[in-house]
Amino acid sequence: MTHPKMRYTYVGVDSHKDTHTAVFLDCFFEKLGAITFQNRPSHFDAFLDDAQQYLQDGTTFMFGLEDTASYGRTLTAFLNKNEQAVKHVNSLLVAKERKNQTVTQKTDNIDAECAARVLLSRFSDLPNATTHDDYWVLRMLVLRRGTIIKSNKILKSQLHTVLTQHYPAYRSYFENIDYKTSLTFFMKYPSPQTLQGVTVEELTAMLELHSRKTLREPKARQILSTLEDTAVEMQHIRDITVQSIIRQIQFNQSEQKDIEETLAQVLDGFGTTLTTMRGIDTVSAAQLLSCIGDINRFASPAKLAKYAGIAPTTYSSGKSDMQFANQRGNRELNHLFYNLALRVTIVASAKRVVLNSFFHDYYHKKLSEGKTKRQALKCVQRRLVNIIWNMLKYGSDYQNPDKIVP
Repeated sequence: MTHPKMRYTYVGVDSHKDTHTAVFLDCFFEKLGAITFQNRPSHFDAFLDDAQQYLQDGTTFMFGLEDTASYGRTLTAFLNKNEQAVKHVNSLLVAKERKNQTVTQKTDNIDAECAARVLLSRFSDLPNATTHDDYWVLRMLVLRRGTIIKSNKILKSQLHTVLTQHYPAYRSYFENIDYKTSLTFFMKYPSPQTLQGVTVEELTAMLELHSRKTLREPKARQILSTLEDTAVEMQHIRDITVQSIIRQIQFNQSEQKDIEETLAQVLDGFGTTLTTMRGIDTVSAAQLLSCIGDINRFASPAKLAKYAGIAPTTYSSGKSDMQFANQRGNRELNHLFYNLALRVTIVASAKRVVLNSFFHDYYHKKLSEGKTKRQALKCVQRRLVNIIWNMLKYGSDYQNPDKIVP
């Protein structure tokens, strides 16, 4: 009777933008050979044909790729289509394996061989690599939205820096400079010098038009009364800089809106019930689903909790047994569950409205048991994992408890 590992010839693949490098090992960690081929679908058939020379008698190929979502995604899809076994090899394990080798250099061949060695040694622990186009598209949209938001944060910081020189008191009348009214104002009047000759009536009309009449004459008078002479040499160039930053912010805001509309359309195709929970909107649901992927990857809520880094880690020796917060796992998913825990436990707005009385009471129960706020929130996160897993697994709606309104 042969050992299961003897049924395969192991292939570690190091993926790159232009080329892939594959290294072949037998079940005894002996290197059989290596192939470098173009990262183009038209070259993949030839690669499989060339690989046959290293296939051991009575075995089939077992491929292991570090990157199955970016540069290696097309190859993963090709191998799956051709009924080849493919597993995802964690890049941290590959890096650790490389450090354990008696080499001081890093090459594509070495990385591919380390991937193959991890594939062989951790064969039963590594997850199967599959390509789901729907989840991949959703993930790309979520990442694109995140990139736009990060870009706008940088632009807002730049705008704050410049406006501090032009309008030292601008925070007193425009607390949020990325709102439509404030952006329109600074686009039209990038410095106090551009407001010369503008009457209270003219400024009031502009503010009312773009703020839907929430900003009126008192705000116009406040702005005009706090103006200072901040003109410097080449002031018109600085004004152009302000307007350039604002145009880019406005463009990003428009792009973000379009992305979120597309997200809503794509999310409808999944038929998810996540948005039935008060506190999870379309964007939050898309973020959660894009990080979790196919829920069938996780046999139980405990598996999902471990993947998200929410399940505690245990350190025990003899009679000593201690548990600590898990610092590993998917940190993005961990952060999403943390933010959701905050939304369902903390009171909302100045009206002190409790969105979810169950989790609000559960959170305070944990505090009364002597847990810290962070520990209590971790307990809420763990309960949320159970609920989210069941909602995704069985498509069940969440029954929201009544809001508590003081």
